[in-house]
Amino acid sequence: MSLLPWEQVERKVLVKLEEPTNPSLGSDPNNRPVSELLNTGIINLNKPSGPTSHLTAEYVKRILKVKKAGHGGTLDPIVTGVLPVALMRATRIAQAFLKSGKEYVCVMRLHKDVEEEKLRKTIENFIGKIEQLPPVKSAVARRLRKRNIYYLDILEIDGKNVLFRTGCQAGTYIRKLVHDIGLELGGAHMAELVRTKAGGFDDKDWVTLQDLEDAVAFYKKDKNEKFLRHCIQPMESGVKHLAKIWVRDSSVDSITHGASLKVPGISKLHSEIKKGDTVAVMTLKNELVMVGTAEMSSEQIMGFNTGIAVLPESVFMQSGVYKIS
Repeated sequence: MSLLPWEQVERKVLVKLEEPTNPSLGSDPNNRPVSELLNTGIINLNKPSGPTSHLTAEYVKRILKVKKAGHGGTLDPIVTGVLPVALMRATRIAQAFLKSGKEYVCVMRLHKDVEEEKLRKTIENFIGKIEQLPPVKSAVARRLRKRNIYYLDILEIDGKNVLFRTGCQAGTYIRKLVHDIGLELGGAHMAELVRTKAGGFDDKDWVTLQDLEDAVAFYKKDKNEKFLRHCIQPMESGVKHLAKIWVRDSSVDSITHGASLKVPGISKLHSEIKKGDTVAVMTLKNELVMVGTAEMSSEQIMGFNTGIAVLPESVFMQSGVYKIS
């Protein structure tokens, strides 16, 4: 089975300091009230064909009657699939998965008959580092740039229609990828495209705008939270793909005020962290405190008793939640 880079890393939890957490401080993310989910949640939305990603996020705002919603990773209007939509205070978390790998399932329409052996060999040549010139209509400067294609698996061939799945670096244009493959096969164009993975989100538990409307209706009718909780995930889902560092209760409040995470405040951490990696800093109840940049590797954190381990990028927990009197 083909996997994105973050899915291939086998991380172990390394314990630096075994310490209990105070049950009176913070709470399990899965036990947050609906009002808090509406303020800090993320929806793994299956974007419909037609509206832009921005307009789709606007639809979410109207359905939930929230003031702010932001999507993570633009999809063309005709493209469907995984579009994480973060609500209110969680909107900044979109940055955490914008740069992560993506997966798509695509129907490529060949312009002439091609022998299967030639087709497979040509597609194999596009796995690995490729050079790609963004389309004329794109949100980035139109200059040649390198992109990583992690895998490109043919799922089915039906005449001139080729169904394939690809995992790629963020910022890869699949329409252009299909065009470039077609140049070696006598022409091809993208007939249909669905995004199936973005960050830690995939097509296994995505929901539609209609699901969201129905969930709101059930909640309004008899306060049935079940369907709304199915649609709105805790913001911690947005860092599923990141390595994590868990901190002691006594360190949380200073981080919420913008302080860097120092080694003495760490209770446990994931292995395989490298300096410069983006990491998620969590409480011992698995609440997201901040996303930051690792200043030390896992080995250094385990071996040192002093020093700065993580520099803050975005703080998500409000101050005072872990204030110890």
